[in-house]
Order: sequence, then C-alpha cells, then structure tokens
Amino acid sequence: MTNSRTVVSYRVHPGRGDENEALVRAVFEELHRTRPAGIDYATIRLEDGVSFLHVAAEGSGAVLRDLDAFQAFQAGVPERTEAPPEFASATLIGDYRALSAPLPVAAS
Repeated sequence: MTNSRTVVSYRVHPGRGDENEALVRAVFEELHRTRPAGIDYATIRLEDGVSFLHVAAEGSGAVLRDLDAFQAFQAGVPERTEAPPEFASATLIGDYRALSAPLPVAAS
C-alpha cells in the first residue's frame, strides 16, 4: 500500500444518519468476515450525526466494489445524501494508532 488515500465526504439528510451508519457497519462486518487482501479503509461519523468521512488507501476501491454490503450501501447513496459525495486525493503523513485500532463489531 502507498501513502495515497482517497477521502470521501458527504452529509446525509436529517434523520438518516443511523441508517447510513448501519449500512457502513455492514461493510465492516463483511470485511471482518471475509478478510480480503489489498484494502485499507476507515469511516468516521462526525459529531453532527449526519456528516461522514471515508478514507481508503489506493487500490481499496476495487476490493470494496466486490463486497455485497458495499454494493447495498452504494445503492442508496443518492437518496440518503443531501448532495453528491465529494472526493479528494490525500497523502497519509502519519498514523499512530489513530485509525488502526480494531473497533468492536456489532452482533448480528
């Protein structure tokens, strides 16, 4: 993996934050279950409850697009979001356990 990242930011409509979070969690549950190679991915929900940031390493998108849960998440993006997501290229300067610590996965 390189230090290149893609950062995706968007806001969902009021009242749709929990729905969006559940769909995102399903993606991580599938990642934990299938453990695919070639992916470095994180999602953050901001304090306002409707803003989300996704950070993916170069090449991670191909792996994500193959996941059933990610396809389900993507299918509803136009209806859930206030505006189309914004994409930006970024370079990871450093990471000291900021995003690498495993988070508990909700029981299904």
